[in-house]
Amino acid sequence: MTMTDPVADMLTRIRNACASKHRRVDMPTSKLKLEIARVLKENSFIQDFRTLETEEGRTVLRLVLKYAPGGQPVIRELHRVSTPGLRRYVAVSDLPRVRNGLGMAIVSTSKGLMTDRQARQARQGGELLAVVW
Repeated sequence: MTMTDPVADMLTRIRNACASKHRRVDMPTSKLKLEIARVLKENSFIQDFRTLETEEGRTVLRLVLKYAPGGQPVIRELHRVSTPGLRRYVAVSDLPRVRNGLGMAIVSTSKGLMTDRQARQARQGGELLAVVW
């Protein structure tokens, strides 16, 4: 059975792992998921990520989650904005400011995946994939 929205599945796995206080989470890999993981790592929402080969020959993306000193997860909220059934495209002037700059929006632009700050700086609009804080 094929998955309709692999990005939403990735975000749900991260949310569930953070809620259960897991140290890491595994998921099927893709180029888009690798880019989302890169953006999350660059903005210090996760500790690390890497791809692993399973016994069946599949590649798996492993994210190492990050927690604050008190044991609270760094990712407090993570949700998908643009879905396959309803794509959300925003112009550079309409990019959201998440939690007054404490969070970030992940935007898919013609120059690749970037945060809302990077997209404003590059004067690029695009598809608003997810919001994290």
